[in-house]
Amino acid sequence: MEDEKKSLNFIEQIIEEDLKNGKHKQIYTRFPPEPNGYLHIGHAKSICLNFGLGEKYNGKTNLRFDDTNPVKEDVEYVDSIMEDIKWLGFNWENEAKYASDYFDQLFEWAVEFIKQGKAYIDDQTAEEISATRGTPTRPGIESPYRNRSVEENLDLFMRMKNGEFADGQKVLRAKTGMDSPNMHLRDAVMYRIKHANHHRTGDKWCIYPMYDYTHGQSDYLEGITHSVCTLEFENHRPLYDWFLDQIYDSSKTRPRQIEFARLNLNYTVMSKRKLLELVEKGFVKSWDDPRMPTISGLRRRGYTPESIRNFAEKVGIAKRDNVIDVALLEYSIREDLNKKAQRIMAVLEPLKVVITNYPEGQSEELEAINNPEDENMGTRNVPFSRELFIEKEDFMENAPKKFFRLTQGAEVRLRYAYFITCNEVIKDENGEVIQLNCTYDPLSKGGKSPDGRKVMGTIHWVSANHAIDAEVELYDRLFIDEAPDGHKETDFKEFLNPDSLQVLKGCKIEPFAKSAKPLDKFQFERKGYFCVDTDSTSENLIFNRTVGLKDSWTKQNK
Repeated sequence: MEDEKKSLNFIEQIIEEDLKNGKHKQIYTRFPPEPNGYLHIGHAKSICLNFGLGEKYNGKTNLRFDDTNPVKEDVEYVDSIMEDIKWLGFNWENEAKYASDYFDQLFEWAVEFIKQGKAYIDDQTAEEISATRGTPTRPGIESPYRNRSVEENLDLFMRMKNGEFADGQKVLRAKTGMDSPNMHLRDAVMYRIKHANHHRTGDKWCIYPMYDYTHGQSDYLEGITHSVCTLEFENHRPLYDWFLDQIYDSSKTRPRQIEFARLNLNYTVMSKRKLLELVEKGFVKSWDDPRMPTISGLRRRGYTPESIRNFAEKVGIAKRDNVIDVALLEYSIREDLNKKAQRIMAVLEPLKVVITNYPEGQSEELEAINNPEDENMGTRNVPFSRELFIEKEDFMENAPKKFFRLTQGAEVRLRYAYFITCNEVIKDENGEVIQLNCTYDPLSKGGKSPDGRKVMGTIHWVSANHAIDAEVELYDRLFIDEAPDGHKETDFKEFLNPDSLQVLKGCKIEPFAKSAKPLDKFQFERKGYFCVDTDSTSENLIFNRTVGLKDSWTKQNK
């Protein structure tokens, strides 16, 4: 039992203690995204944590959209968030919830704050409020409007609600004090004016509650027991508790905010604002571009829900921020696909090979293993014929001693097929190799030596008469700098990787892939893991590279 306790993260320790001492009979967590962009890998960690806690302790987890800023929100984002959560394998309790569900109650509480002298209408601009907030070592300056009467504040608040004032003309502030060392506790803004259509409430409201006022109250209304959030909200927790203190009924569940370290990945940006900039300015194709760290981008690239959940588990839950090597994410998908991906042969840069001693017009079916890691996946038949394609890089005319692939006069093994020897190299008028004439050993069928002789190299191939054409998109990391948004003097876009996408047309794939559907996953033998793109069709087959067979990035970029 002691060993089990040691393996618990600090949030689990808190939950187990709360359950043990009877503070809660059942835990209730929530995942509260803002519908102002697509979710990214950092959100995936939070999703796995919140929903995972609910599953582990037989509790419940809400999906609640923090939809308090209609200017930046869209139904498209709501739909994409729901899709991402379900794809990761989680389901929320009952219907999805929205902060806007509670706008009426939040407004009523705000009126009570005013009546109790705990909130006032401030006419200062956002710039003036910021300037008078002070510094962590110097108290703020009270607003000249702080001591308005309750009656005047109520009148102004109702007129704000009724649309009599312009955006930014007035705000409602809580009387939390101006001398706290915590800047968030210096007369926090509760409501601001935004004349904007809301995706759920339409034009009912032109005043909208701030996050700090909304969040804890929404948790309270839903009976959330443990409000788990990232470390940037640690300094917000006193304000979270202050607002709850004003409305808390001891007969109801009081939520507790707990902070954990957010997921930071190197070679990546996690700001939704910066990701939106990449989309809007055309640096990537869309939110689900396979180079993006969004969940939808990872899905399109070929990542599996299991790989992301396993990655989140490997990263763990910490109390202090750190940066995780993106190689761990890539390792997680390699590890998962190695166990389950269908193996096929694909030639990305074809070089024609003619087996001159193989009968013309003849072909045969050779047995190939679908996945050596899972014998239950069985085998498939691969067509073999006189004319083949191999990779250009698998032939070298003047090869060094340790080049164990095809060269003139040398013998190599064709995977699952035969030993072949290159006898003649044919070039075009520019001196480029365009064809190899080879002979094969009929007794080496299946790639087995008939007389015990050793062949060091094994290469993949496809039959020219049976291969299907495909476009292959080679995706790499989007940035060349480990911390692209960590340079104050340099725009993060300056570190975009110019080679993050290479499009190869005229690739040759074995016919097994002809019926492949979008998001089907394969290992191209010797080349890496690939996924059928969502835009792929039977007439235009497109594969995205998910990840290479091993991490070559570190070596390339030393």
